[in-house]
Amino acid sequence: MSVGVKRSVVVAVMSLLGLAGCETTSLKAPEFLSWKALSPSNDHATDATGSVGPHAEDVPVGDKGPAVEPDPPLTPSKPNDDLSLGREHFREGNYGLAERNFRRAVESAPRDSDSWLGLAAAYDRLKRFDLADRAYNQLYRMNGRTPAILNNQGYSYMLRGDYAHARRILAEAQAKDPNNPYIANNLALLEESVRTHRAVR
Repeated sequence: MSVGVKRSVVVAVMSLLGLAGCETTSLKAPEFLSWKALSPSNDHATDATGSVGPHAEDVPVGDKGPAVEPDPPLTPSKPNDDLSLGREHFREGNYGLAERNFRRAVESAPRDSDSWLGLAAAYDRLKRFDLADRAYNQLYRMNGRTPAILNNQGYSYMLRGDYAHARRILAEAQAKDPNNPYIANNLALLEESVRTHRAVR
């Protein structure tokens, strides 16, 4: 696997932390799908991972959804670069530090989708949804409305309590990738939140 493909997979995974939203309330990882799912050249996203990092304990699994094995660990070429630091801070629940590192990564590489996805997820966790929407819009401009990005933004709307908008976006994601377990988990989590009147955290 080439370095470019590995980097894309890692970026997608970060995105999934925001995307794979089917996370439990105790999970400290974004809701992302794998970058394989975000890549326009890949039509199928069923092998998506559900975490920013390749750690099994970070894989988001909803109460009713299936567990999905994470991709094998990827060693960053520069372990202290802003993107890697942002992912590490995000996994640890340090969303302010994660945002700062992801923002620096975006400033130094404005076309890097992984950095944008991490930044959007960090903004979601900081409840800066206006800035999260800007990051998601940038991702759509760069990659189109991929299932992974839609899944992450759907989870973002769940965090806001805007369940109607979340349902619409997650339904669009599911229509594009009907067998994706992360999208299915997020939809199940959404329905559970509506049924029990408990907010997603």
